[in-house]
Amino acid sequence: MPYPVLFGISVTFGLVAWGAVAWQYIWPALKELPSPDNLKPILLLNAFRFLGLTFLVPGVVSPDLPSTFAQPVAYGDLITAVLALLALTTLGTRTGTVLTWVFNAFGTADLFFAFYLGSRIALPDTPGLLGASYFILIAYVPLLLITHGLVFRMLLRSNIVVASRKNLSAA
Repeated sequence: MPYPVLFGISVTFGLVAWGAVAWQYIWPALKELPSPDNLKPILLLNAFRFLGLTFLVPGVVSPDLPSTFAQPVAYGDLITAVLALLALTTLGTRTGTVLTWVFNAFGTADLFFAFYLGSRIALPDTPGLLGASYFILIAYVPLLLITHGLVFRMLLRSNIVVASRKNLSAA
């Protein structure tokens, strides 16, 4: 079977499998949590986006992996991980709300940009370029895409800013 077909099947199965897990287990558990606590597990998961730095490590990826792909993907993931941690530490404040939106928009765009860059260098045709990091694209990225969708849903449906004590005492 041609490599692009194998890659497409792998990513598709990753999306379907993680979508089923999210539908059956993740979303039911998160929607039961009060806002903004329901965002914590996803922000913590995205703190592991530092794994994208493996695209810069020879021996993990092929030395032939173009830096025009590896660097933006690696550093975009690292920035997303930092944004996730910043959002987590400020969750429940106005700053936390803004940072959560920034994290989610940037993180989602970063994933789509990585797919775009991968298509520009014909990555599905040469999976050996990814080495062990192939697993990130077929198993971890689909989970991240699904959870970014859940965060957008939570942000659009709830107020994640906790009322301050000053506002509560005035009521």
